[in-house]
Amino acid sequence: MTTPSQDFERLQLKVTTEVREHWKAFLFEGILLAVLGIAAIVVPSLASLAITIFLGWLFLIVGIGGLMVTFWAPRIPGFWWSLLSAALALLVGVLLVIQPVRGMLTLTIVVGAYFLAEGAVTIMYALDHRRELSQRWGWLLTAGLMDIIVAFVIIIGLPGTAAWAIGLLVGLNMMFGGATLIGMALAARNAS
Repeated sequence: MTTPSQDFERLQLKVTTEVREHWKAFLFEGILLAVLGIAAIVVPSLASLAITIFLGWLFLIVGIGGLMVTFWAPRIPGFWWSLLSAALALLVGVLLVIQPVRGMLTLTIVVGAYFLAEGAVTIMYALDHRRELSQRWGWLLTAGLMDIIVAFVIIIGLPGTAAWAIGLLVGLNMMFGGATLIGMALAARNAS
């Protein structure tokens, strides 16, 4: 019988081996993500619109699939809740696809609210842990304050921020995620 630490070490070795063997794939994915992220940062309004339409199609497909499954098995427990869930997904999808500009505004409001809540929670977490994380709690506090600043920039700038906020934030996320994958791939290549 193996211990959890032995299982973890075995898993870690397997992941390291896979990354070393496939470093080129990670490098390609990282470059692609970084380039798409930079494109989204350069043209955030187009990226925001594309993301909104993409989400609309996702909701539309999920809604149609949900309705099909629900009507395929009408006697399952929770039929009406399943039907309601699928209908809501379908409605949201249709609205986002038909009126993507209004959808961008709604998504931007949700993102602003998320950053506000996340910032408040992170600040409370930092303050709660300042004794245990004596030298690092300041970083958590800073991250929480930055989230709140981003939230206020987004919320105060509405409706204008709806044109660029989602595209910019997704672009930054993609760019940093791509840079991380590039760094990981190059480190794996050099370790081989």
